[in-house]
Amino acid sequence: MDNIELFQRLGLAIAIGAAVGVERHWRERDEPEGARAAGIRTFTMVGMTGGVAGLLERSLTVGTAYTGFVIVGFLIVVAIVMAIFELRQAIAEQSYSVTSVIAAILTFGLGALAVTGDMVLASAGGVSLVAILASREFLHSAIRKLQWIELRSAIILLTMTFVLLPILPNTPVGPYGGVVPRSVVLLAIMLASISFVGYIAVRMLGASLGDLIGGAVGGLVSSTGATVDFARRSRELEEADASDAISLAAGAAAAGAVSLVRTIVLVGALAMSLLPELLVPLALGAAVMAGYATVLARRQAGAAGERSLGNPFELTAVAKMAGLLTIVAFIARAATAHFGSAGLVAASAISALADVDAVAVTVAGMLPPLDIATAGRAVGVAVVTNMVAKAVYAFAFGRRSFAMHILVATVLAVGAGVVAERLQAMA
Repeated sequence: MDNIELFQRLGLAIAIGAAVGVERHWRERDEPEGARAAGIRTFTMVGMTGGVAGLLERSLTVGTAYTGFVIVGFLIVVAIVMAIFELRQAIAEQSYSVTSVIAAILTFGLGALAVTGDMVLASAGGVSLVAILASREFLHSAIRKLQWIELRSAIILLTMTFVLLPILPNTPVGPYGGVVPRSVVLLAIMLASISFVGYIAVRMLGASLGDLIGGAVGGLVSSTGATVDFARRSRELEEADASDAISLAAGAAAAGAVSLVRTIVLVGALAMSLLPELLVPLALGAAVMAGYATVLARRQAGAAGERSLGNPFELTAVAKMAGLLTIVAFIARAATAHFGSAGLVAASAISALADVDAVAVTVAGMLPPLDIATAGRAVGVAVVTNMVAKAVYAFAFGRRSFAMHILVATVLAVGAGVVAERLQAMA
């Protein structure tokens, strides 16, 4: 490692300390000189101390049995000194916070990492540390507002994601590609996440805007899953909140609009030659659904009262929905296997009962041997089928008022897309 790189690494260690010091000093900026235990200068020097310890570590202990002793020794000294001064300040102010001591230890460690390890990780760690320190008020406020049912739902979601999912087999079971246990749980996690995001959005932004944003976020993941989840939630509404089905319908329509935009992006990324065939119809359909969602959200925004929020997601209901969509996907694969490439359009329609992305990826992979007109027709049929399927799901799982709005939005969007496709064909 040359001197220039060493200077860069030591400079990063100092910069990390300075960034943390700015936040710490700003928080106690009104204190007179000598009244704060550590500010911008102290934390800058803590970061520099970590860097110097790293340099000494590299110079003195590389290749010996004492690797790591220098950094650990410096760390112990820094921790003890900071703890002593923070203790004196805590006694004087009757405070019980050890945040600055932990921040100093982390700053030292990141400074040492900047010199001896990965500079990118050190930089990311420094930014994350400053962000955590600066978000104290937000985090404290969020914890005060947090309810037990929300905490429980978050714990269940995290357990499913980081404990259950990694240990499940990733090999298919059964014919026609089978069912992959990990994929089923991943689908359940996706549905639960959509529901949880929607719940948080409604709590923070109110019913109309929260459902609209929650639906748009859900559309980035799965518009089918978002529609099914919103439909289920509309049926669970109490009679006093029945009018909120309109707000949920706005969210489902927003998910549909985002899904169409996502298909445009996917086709453009995988098969640019196919994009001119689909761009105008899909974009017009997305605009119609987005407009309809906006109208519904504005209409509901004037409604009085607030929705009574229940469980962020009911695990049993989520499992049932995941199982249903898995069965639909399995049937679609079986039908595709029987139709073969000769029935591409029919197979695309069946596959789209669960998802459009798989069809878009498959069709894009068949180009250029497959002609553009057939490819465009296959993707177009898949998009229309998926939109109609979501309307059917809305009637099957949601309130009638919710489902009627999804049906109207679907008819308008499909009609606009068909008209655009016909005009494009005549041009």
